[in-house]
Amino acid sequence: MRRTATRPSPAAEPEGAAAGEPAASEVLAPMPEAPQAAPAAPPQPQQLLRTEFEFELPRGYVDEAGTVHRNGTMRLATARDELIPLQDMRVRDNPAYLSVVLLGRVITRLGTLPLVHDGIVENLFASDLAFLQDFYRQVNAEGHTRAGVTCPHCEQPFEVELGGSRLGES
Repeated sequence: MRRTATRPSPAAEPEGAAAGEPAASEVLAPMPEAPQAAPAAPPQPQQLLRTEFEFELPRGYVDEAGTVHRNGTMRLATARDELIPLQDMRVRDNPAYLSVVLLGRVITRLGTLPLVHDGIVENLFASDLAFLQDFYRQVNAEGHTRAGVTCPHCEQPFEVELGGSRLGES
């Protein structure tokens, strides 16, 4: 914004002012500096989202050579991971097959296998499949399915398992 001073009438000019010189009332004082904004708060360190989770199978997958693969990694599921298996004919024919196809998409590593897919998952022992289904629910429900509660009688805190819905029905 620019300030302008009104020009005084010649009668208002003081007697000693030379022609062409601005009268004292015409000289503008410098604009005061705008108040400086408070310094921004230091940026908070961003919390990194953990997207991969290590696991160890109770029994392990046995490959064609007889090697047992127990350690693996599962990544967080995306909406696409849960939607694409619904188009699979095997899942349409047998809805229980949903967990096999879904786990085949989100398990990124199993032992030294070069690739993990639904064919590997369908050949797991039943106890390993149940373990992975539960593990999937845990990592996709913000890392756990347990909640801290307090006993209404003794007022002691403890955790309860909030067993969720079936795999793929988040």
